[in-house]
Amino acid sequence: EQLVESGGGSVQAGGSLKLSCAASGRPYSRSVFAWFRQGPGKDREFVALVRYHGGSQFYADSVKGRFTISRDNPKNIVYLQMSSLRVEDTAVYYCAHGTQYTSDLPAYDTWGQGTQVTVAS
Repeated sequence: EQLVESGGGSVQAGGSLKLSCAASGRPYSRSVFAWFRQGPGKDREFVALVRYHGGSQFYADSVKGRFTISRDNPKNIVYLQMSSLRVEDTAVYYCAHGTQYTSDLPAYDTWGQGTQVTVAS
């Protein structure tokens, strides 16, 4: 499994961005995809996850109501639609794959290279 993120960039506060994560392998029945982020000088933190088959979602409180995770199964792509962006959302965003429905970072064994999101005030 290889993950490649895209869609990062710079945006004004209040704006929107949509990140994509393309998975090269074939997700299996227990696949869970998640987005994490790492801001400047901060630890990597959980953002959102989706169960690939079934579509169950879970969000960090900090992004609930502003971010939406989704997947396009035929294309093997997972998206993160980010709206009402805040300066504190500035971070490198990483896509990750695992098989447990959890926000715990160690549970994810495959990671993308990350894509930078910068939100200006």
